[in-house]
Amino acid sequence: MRFPAVFEYTPDKAKIAAVRPRHRQYLTGLLHQGKLLAAGPLDDDAGALIIYEADSRAAAETLIQNDPFFQEGVMVKYQLFAWKPVLANRSLLPE
Repeated sequence: MRFPAVFEYTPDKAKIAAVRPRHRQYLTGLLHQGKLLAAGPLDDDAGALIIYEADSRAAAETLIQNDPFFQEGVMVKYQLFAWKPVLANRSLLPE
């Protein structure tokens, strides 16, 4: 099941930059495990959209809580949704 999450980040840009390499490494691991559909920051770097693949909401919450951005306080607020995609243009997704 797919679980998109919209995150709000701390305004501390130095903290975001310091933790981002570990965050991206974590997301790359999820991608290789088949637990990540898509991820990316919002244009203003005030937050991000991440779409997880998980068996349950609780499992998606665990993926969030294991993220260095969450553990280091970069993610200050988020909303998590269960999502059933109906249409998708996969050619528009980055490789």
